[in-house]
Amino acid sequence: METATLNNKYTYKDFANDQEVRWCPGCDDYVILRSVQKALPEMDVKKEDVVFISGIGCSSRFPYYMGTYGMHGIHGRAPAIASGVKLANPDLSVWVITGDGDSMAIGGNHFIHVLRRNIDLNIILFNNEIYGLTKGQFSPTSLVGQKTKSSPYGNTQPPFSPGELAIGAHGRFFARISGNTPKEMTETFVEAQKFKGTSLIEVMQNCVIFNDGCYLKYTDKTVREDKQLYVENGKPMIFGKERDKGLVLNGLKLEVVNVGENGITEEDILIHDAKEKDPTLHQMLIRMEYPLVTGIIRSFDDITLEERENALTEEIKSKSSFHSTSDLFFSGETYEVK
Repeated sequence: METATLNNKYTYKDFANDQEVRWCPGCDDYVILRSVQKALPEMDVKKEDVVFISGIGCSSRFPYYMGTYGMHGIHGRAPAIASGVKLANPDLSVWVITGDGDSMAIGGNHFIHVLRRNIDLNIILFNNEIYGLTKGQFSPTSLVGQKTKSSPYGNTQPPFSPGELAIGAHGRFFARISGNTPKEMTETFVEAQKFKGTSLIEVMQNCVIFNDGCYLKYTDKTVREDKQLYVENGKPMIFGKERDKGLVLNGLKLEVVNVGENGITEEDILIHDAKEKDPTLHQMLIRMEYPLVTGIIRSFDDITLEERENALTEEIKSKSSFHSTSDLFFSGETYEVK
């Protein structure tokens, strides 16, 4: 692989390759792929220090299309493989590419524990609320009543919310972004790389074949500004085409208000604090259906697993009377074999 220094500015073309991209025409996966390729040159990371690891599913073809190191793993096990890669090679920028079925069904155990441990890696979750590669069965994020190949009379199982699952697993970084907003997506990926710990980015990705239009009520260009609230840390939570709607806290619930009505001014609108340790408000934002909250919802800086392990190792070493394997082998009672 060609080696470059950070003095040589990359472009997105440096992170592409000559492989034919084989997703369905119109799939949001193309937008995600290009957004990642555009984000990487902004990360100040050498090309040879980037690795993408995936499981199984449409999303998991991703490493084939990147001009970086990568591994197409087995179903649901990408977080386990990525954890080993990162712990053995701490200087690498490690990315997990997964889908809603891959991460929260067969891979659910690995998914929650990588978030809990807070290893310094990044997860991009393509959530299309369906199993696409295996031709349209319901997934852990499919809606109740959704008719699929495996639920012809309607799905009866309540869906997981990736964000709520992340908060429950003590996730420190969670972002949600539309699959048709490449600019915001690129910016989110850059911020995820800067974050020290496990970052989870849920991309609301449309499957044009088996679940077309699943997010249309939020993502269509004609309604997006009125139906989505894109949050930014330190800024008031205002949305709408006229920027005249916002969120306030009414008791223990978030409430949408109109700026300029009933004495409400912009100063009354809640300021987004992604850095807050207490996830209560972050959880409330994740649960909202109107507006649907996108952007970086949570970004709480915390000690990583690597830092904990290194600190423990240094503490034990400082108290140990053994300074080499020879000290250990020849300590205590020994025997001479003749």
